Amino acid sequence: MATTQQPAILVLADGHVFHGKAFGLIGTTTGEICFNTGMTGYQEVFTDPSYAGQVLIMNNVHVGNYGVKTTDVESDTVKIRGLIGRNLEELFSRFQATDSMQTYLTQNKIVGINDIDTRTLVAHVREKGAMNCIISSDILEVAQLKVLLADCPDMDGLELASSVSTSEEYELGNATSTLKVAVLDFGVKKNILNCLVERGAHVRVHPAKTPVDRLRAFNPSGYFISNGPGDPAAMPYAVSTIKEILQDNKPFFGICLGHQLLALANDIPTFKMHHGHRGLNHP
Repeated sequence: MATTQQPAILVLADGHVFHGKAFGLIGTTTGEICFNTGMTGYQEVFTDPSYAGQVLIMNNVHVGNYGVKTTDVESDTVKIRGLIGRNLEELFSRFQATDSMQTYLTQNKIVGINDIDTRTLVAHVREKGAMNCIISSDILEVAQLKVLLADCPDMDGLELASSVSTSEEYELGNATSTLKVAVLDFGVKKNILNCLVERGAHVRVHPAKTPVDRLRAFNPSGYFISNGPGDPAAMPYAVSTIKEILQDNKPFFGICLGHQLLALANDIPTFKMHHGHRGLNHP
């Protein structure tokens, strides 16, 4: 387990270097840097499949102060590639918590860096845009880290959805319900599925590359295309499937990546946002 006194380094693709303290697993990690403005819900963010391949800055000054809980997750594993914070807390106060964030990140093999001026870092990313970065607490030579960072793949053109999708179909909800929703899983969050079930739906979740005939075999009342990571332009298989689904003239709902794929299926081009908007719709 890292101690807060062990040094760590963050290097951005544009050459900017930030020095901090190790948190979580001692090691090295790379990914596309992004930030989240939420003041709470950090564990749900860490486990959101949409963050696969990304190194996350949490804007809120204190992160980890209410620990972690086994049920506060959006998927079964942590999906972020790394974590950056101002005050990443080892101590926590919540009677429901099962462990500290430090232990949680270490067990999930997530490299983090603490004691970073996140206000300055977020302003820089906001101005310059998304870029790759590297965090290390076992390699402290900046020149060596820049060499390793050069090998980090760019998010543009990267297909990640199939790597976080379910490998097998599964069903949720009331099997006798007449409201049947076929979900195409590109990294769906658990609470989205919970919302469908709570509204009385019989839900069947399908792997990302499920043929359209298999989706139709469920005889759904409508289709849901999930959130997920990566570049939608790198998913022609999904666009083709959605084009066929739309011919069924049934209710169709896409969120996040699913919404972008719906646009592409209707020949509406999408583009990557300069730095992305990630946060909560409440404090």
